Amino acid sequence: MKLSERKTLKKKEQILMTAIAVVNKRGYDGATMEEIAAELLMTKGSLYYYFKNKGDLMYECHKFVLSDAMGALEMALNEEGTAEEILRRMISSHIDYAIEEKETNNLIIEPHRFFDEEQLGPVLQLRKKYSSYFDQVIEKGIASGEFQVDEPIFVRMMILGAMNWIQQWYRPDGRMTLEELKRNFEEYILKLLK
Repeated sequence: MKLSERKTLKKKEQILMTAIAVVNKRGYDGATMEEIAAELLMTKGSLYYYFKNKGDLMYECHKFVLSDAMGALEMALNEEGTAEEILRRMISSHIDYAIEEKETNNLIIEPHRFFDEEQLGPVLQLRKKYSSYFDQVIEKGIASGEFQVDEPIFVRMMILGAMNWIQQWYRPDGRMTLEELKRNFEEYILKLLK
C-alpha cells in the first residue's frame, strides 16, 4: 500500500472515530457534518472528500463499530472454555458495546431508519454474521450437553433482544454497576439455556 493510501485510510479512521463520538453524544439526528468537521479541525467540504454525505458516513461508522464488536465476539468464541464460559464472555462484550456505543448501536438495531437500499443489504449481512456467533456458542452448548434448548434461533433472538434493550434503560448512576448488570444478565440468560 502506498504512503498516500495509508494516510487516506488513517484519516478516514480518525473521521469515523470522531463521528462515532459525536453521534454517541448528540444522537444520529443531532450529529451534523459541520460539528464532526469542527471536531477534526477540518472544513465541512474536506469531510465530503472522504464521505459523500452524512448517510455514507453513518454507514461507515456502523460497519466500523459492528466489525469491531464482531472481532471481540470472534475472540471470545475462539478462546478455550466451556460453552457457558464463552457465552458469558460474549454477553459481557455485547453489553459493553450496547452501553459504550449507545447511539452508534442504534444504527445496528434500527438499520432501516438510517440506511438506503444499497447500504441496507450489507448491513443486514453483517448483523446476520454477528448473530451467527451466538448461534455457534448455543449449538456448541447443545452438542456438549451444557444447554437444553429446543429452539436455538428463538432463544438467540431473545438474548440479543434483551441485551439490545439495555441501552434504553441502563444508567451508570443507577442501582447496579455495569459489572453487576453483566453478571445478572449472564445468570438469567444461562437459565434460559438449561
